[in-house]
Order: sequence, then C-alpha cells, then structure tokens
Amino acid sequence: MPKLVLQNIRKSFGANAVLNGIDLTVEDGEMVCLIGASGSGKSTLLRTINLLDPLDDGEIFLDGADIADPELDPQPIRQRIGMVFQSYNLFPHMTAEENVMLAPRRIKNRTREDLHPEIAALFEKFGLADRMQHYPDQLSGGQQQRVAIVRALAMRPEIMLFDEITSALDPELVGEVLDVLRALKAQGMTMILATHEMQFAREAADKVCFLEAGRILEEGAPQDVLANPREERTRAFLSRVL
Repeated sequence: MPKLVLQNIRKSFGANAVLNGIDLTVEDGEMVCLIGASGSGKSTLLRTINLLDPLDDGEIFLDGADIADPELDPQPIRQRIGMVFQSYNLFPHMTAEENVMLAPRRIKNRTREDLHPEIAALFEKFGLADRMQHYPDQLSGGQQQRVAIVRALAMRPEIMLFDEITSALDPELVGEVLDVLRALKAQGMTMILATHEMQFAREAADKVCFLEAGRILEEGAPQDVLANPREERTRAFLSRVL
C-alpha cells in the first residue's frame, strides 16, 4: 500500500484556483521533489497535505485512511506529517534545545528528562551538538534551518514536507541543509519537497513532479523529467533554471 495518495485535490482562494485536480501517489520511503514556477501551487499542495489549508475537493489517504475528512481532528494527523517552512520560525527567546522540546512537551506531554537523550542524539546527528544551548540569533541561517528540521523530527513524523527550505539561505549554506535531507533519505524517511535545487533533485529524488497552474503537468524519474521532458512548458521552465 502506498504511504500517501492524493486524489483530485482542488483548492481556491476566492476566484483564484490554486490547485486544479492534483493526483499523486507517494510510496513509503520515497523522496518526491515538486518543481515549478512561483505560483504554480507547490506550497499550497504541501499545506493541504499537512491540513493547514482545508481542501475544496478531493481526498488524501495516509496508509489507506482518508485524512481530509473535515470531521477529523487534524492535530493527531499533523503529528504524523512534519513540515518545515522557508522561514525558520524559531522562538528567539528560547535556546535551540528549548525550541525543539516545546512541541513534544506540550502536545505529547513528554518530560524534559525523557526527551533530552533523544533530542541530543538528533542534534549530534545533524552536526549541531555544540549549538543546543545557543539562541537563534547566535546561529547561522543554515544552522537555524537545521534546528527547524530537528524540531519537526522530534515529533517522530512518518512523512516530512519541506517548502523551499533553502531559498532564504546564502548559497554557501545551502549544502549543509541538503546534506540533512540526504541523511533522512538514507534513513528511509518519506519526503515531499518543493524546491528550486534542480541538481539536488536530479541526484536525490525518486520522483520529480512539474507543477503548472495547479496541475502536475509532468511526473517521472529525475532523469526523465529533468533531462528529457515531454512537455514544452517543462522544457521552457527548465531552460530558465538549469
């Protein structure tokens, strides 16, 4: 059974139709990269998967169960689907460790003593062991983004969503964040990324989806979509970004 299945996902904001019938299947452990111009629907698609934006129509199946039912409490589902945004959204008055501990303590009622070994291991794994007691303004942009990823992982999600997480970083800091994604892929994490990092998508993705006007216009293996696209619109987009 696929880990995640989207069927006929539609979302409008007023008269602006942002998602126009998205169908997508994501297998367990798969990394899917969403590419496309700004306004093509990538961020909104991620937000609908995380139930931050309610659907106008369509179904989202997680392990075979429809999670888009408006009668369902979204909080338990969001605990299973972590999301990291372009902006780090760290609390400036809390240390990196305190930022990471906040959600597991409040939502899962775990104690600081119980959490510390697990969170310390995450900081260690992603090269931040010596930054746990630093405040956000004492960290580089790349370090803050890695803390934001650790914060999401501390909730033990089954799927991770990433929305242009390198676009606000200086170029020399992008690599350290992409290395975290490579490590998560090696661990078998199911991931969906909206990204402009085409070389990373070519190297690391299992599937690339090109979005245009709220639809998946082209979908396939990276070597097919990025090196030999079928659609003229895909070719035009790639000619601008590659």
